[in-house]
Amino acid sequence: QVQLVESGGGLVQAGGSLRLSCVASGSIFRLNTMAWYRQCPGKQREMVAVRRSGGVTTYTDSVKGRFTISIDNAKNTVYLQMNSLKPEDTGVYYCNGIPPLYNWGQGTQVTVSS
Repeated sequence: QVQLVESGGGLVQAGGSLRLSCVASGSIFRLNTMAWYRQCPGKQREMVAVRRSGGVTTYTDSVKGRFTISIDNAKNTVYLQMNSLKPEDTGVYYCNGIPPLYNWGQGTQVTVSS
């Protein structure tokens, strides 16, 4: 069974940056296609960034040009570099596969103040 542990969130002013990490442990050989999801207050969980095997990345329109997803297989870790943060980026961020086959982690809270 795979466990996912997210970290790196916090409180930041608009325009600031954060780097989220997601460490995968358990019965996992290699991280292939992984994604970052977020759940903003009052909204459903949405997928914001995807990295597929081969290195292709896609982003939801609202984060394009500001967020970057990457994977370090040596560390079984997925990263999300978030720059130029906006108050509407506030939410709980999770990583998982596509589809989200693994048990959800606890997520990491990101709060962006205006």
